[in-house]
Amino acid sequence: MTNTSPADARLELLGEWLRTHAARHALDLATLSSASADASFRRYFRLASAGPDGPTLIAVDAPPPEKCREFVQIAELLARADVHVPRVLECDLERGFMLLTDLGTRPYIDSLDANDPQAARALMRDALDALIRWQASSREGVLPVFDEAFLRREMELMPEWYIGRHLGREVDERIRGVLDRTYALLIASARAQPQVYMLRDFMPRNLMICERNPGVLDFQDAVYGPITYDVASLLRDAFISWDEAFELDCFAYYWEHAKKAGLPVDADFGEFYRQIEWMGLQRHIKVLGLFARLNHRDGKSRYLADLPRFIGYARKVSARYRPLGPFARLIDELDGQAADVGYTF
Repeated sequence: MTNTSPADARLELLGEWLRTHAARHALDLATLSSASADASFRRYFRLASAGPDGPTLIAVDAPPPEKCREFVQIAELLARADVHVPRVLECDLERGFMLLTDLGTRPYIDSLDANDPQAARALMRDALDALIRWQASSREGVLPVFDEAFLRREMELMPEWYIGRHLGREVDERIRGVLDRTYALLIASARAQPQVYMLRDFMPRNLMICERNPGVLDFQDAVYGPITYDVASLLRDAFISWDEAFELDCFAYYWEHAKKAGLPVDADFGEFYRQIEWMGLQRHIKVLGLFARLNHRDGKSRYLADLPRFIGYARKVSARYRPLGPFARLIDELDGQAADVGYTF
C-alpha cells in the first residue's frame, strides 16, 4: 500500500467535496488543475463548468487553521463596499474548502511595467479608487484591530528570522536597542493615524485585471488599522519598484480623492507622505523576517530573491528621517554582513 502525502490527501478530499456540488454548478471535475499557491498553505484550483460556454470557477483548499471563515466574512464586506471580489458559491468552513467565482488569469503584476508609468497609471488609479471605497465603508468593532502588540509581533520576525536565522548573527544589546527605539517610533506613528479597514496584502500580485477593475484577492487577513498601510503596500511592493515621481503621483491622487470621499487623511500632504513612509518601513521590516522564515522554515526559497528590494526600501526611508538614522546604519551593517557571508539572494 502506497503512502499518500498530506497534500494529495487534501486534494482527494477536495475532489470528493466538489462532487457533492457538481450537479448544482455543472462542474466538469475532469478539468480540475492547479491555478496558484501562495506563501501560506492555501492552494487554488481552476475548473470548468460543463458545456462549451460555461464559466471557470476556483476551488480553494485552505486547511485549518487557514482563514475560510474570515474570507467569507470579508468578501461580503468588500462586496457591500462595491469592491470587485470573488463570490463564494459554496464553502465548508470546518474542512477548509471553498468554491468561488473566477476573476480570471491577468494579475496586475503581469501587466505593470515600471518603465512605462503612463500605461500603469490607469490601473493604479482603479486600485486606489477601490481602496477608497473599501476604507469609506469602515466601522469599528467589525475586524480585528491592528494594535501595538500586532505591529510589534510582525516586526519581531526580523530579528528572529532575518538577523538570527538567515544571517546567523546574535541580536546583542546594541542591536536590540536600535530595534526597540525604531519600533517605538513606527508604532507611535501608526497608532496616531486614523484607523480604517485595512487589507494588509493590497499589492499588484493580488489584484486582477477584469471587468470592473480591479478584482481583489487574498483579503482574509484584513484588519482595522492605519489609513496609510494599504497605500504603502500597493506602491512599495515585493515584486515591482517605481521611481519616486510615479509614487508621488499615485500618493497625491489617493490623497486628493480620499479627502473628497470624506476619509480623514492628514490635511498636510508632507505629513501624510511621512506617515506612508514610516508605515511602509514597518511593513518592510516584517517582510525581511517573513521572507527569511518562508525560506528556512517552509522551504520556499524563491522569496529570498526579493529581499534586496526590501533592504533598499528600508535603507532609503530610514536614511531620510533623522530619528530613524540609527536603523539606517544598522541596515547598512547587516547588508554588508549578508554580502560577506555569501548571501547574494
